[in-house]
Amino acid sequence: MQTKPFRIGTRGSPLALAQAAEARARLMAAHALPEEMFEIVVMSTTGDRITDRPLSEIGGKGLFTLELEEKLLSGDLDFAVHSSKDMPTALPEGLYISAYLPREDIRDAVIGRTAPTLMALPDGALVGTASLRRQALIRRIRPDIQVTIFRGSVGTRLRKLNEGHVDATLLAYAGLKRLTREEVVTELLDPADFPPAPAQGAICIESRIGDSRIDALLEAVNDRPTFDAVSCERAFLTALDGSCRTPIGGYAICDGEGLKFSGLILTPDGRQEHSIEMDGTRTKAETLGRSAGEAIRAAAGPGFFEGWA
Repeated sequence: MQTKPFRIGTRGSPLALAQAAEARARLMAAHALPEEMFEIVVMSTTGDRITDRPLSEIGGKGLFTLELEEKLLSGDLDFAVHSSKDMPTALPEGLYISAYLPREDIRDAVIGRTAPTLMALPDGALVGTASLRRQALIRRIRPDIQVTIFRGSVGTRLRKLNEGHVDATLLAYAGLKRLTREEVVTELLDPADFPPAPAQGAICIESRIGDSRIDALLEAVNDRPTFDAVSCERAFLTALDGSCRTPIGGYAICDGEGLKFSGLILTPDGRQEHSIEMDGTRTKAETLGRSAGEAIRAAAGPGFFEGWA
């Protein structure tokens, strides 16, 4: 019988706290447990503290998870809640993604200050985003647009936009919905034309391998369609050695027992691209994603990736 509260690790941004609160609420409902049985432990990560440079220059996605994972491995945390797209493809030995909450909207949102849509922005407009994928996709459709690095919390980026630093910015619609800030959106981008980051819109829970007590707790909130779709997308990333240095988009959709995957890789300038669509079964989600990644890598050839390192 659990007597001490379960300790939930999270970053301290408003979005991260909202995601941890959602995980706690779902666990409370699934197990009929009171709120005091879950303690949210807020931690600052290296990725939170360094906001003036692209992630690719300071170590990649793992900088948003490192400190939390150290506390997981030491036993100071029972599990950690993350934005799935922040997770590196290789996790520390002894840890794994044990559950996904039901996925939110996967689309990217435009928040325009001088025009409501990307196509309506003035010639040479300045768009703020730290994502190489978004930068490449913007350049693909509007080569005239200038892009500048925009990092920080959702609130920080919206403040910079309102202060006139840029003409527009792009954010994940899922995060805006979780923060109840949908009203700022001026355009939602079709995933067929502007594919999201793999795992975008999904909250994952990371825990220790072999901790059967925590596994049993988390299994009750694991959303299987999200688990299968995101597992496919992460396998696609792994096959491409995906990191913050690679403009990669991709998403999988569950269709009954089937799975449909669409993926895209681009050069950072958006001028060259390779896309792929593959169907498979949910029981072989990772195989499907890996096969798609291997196929698109072979089609692109080794020269396509030379400028990414």
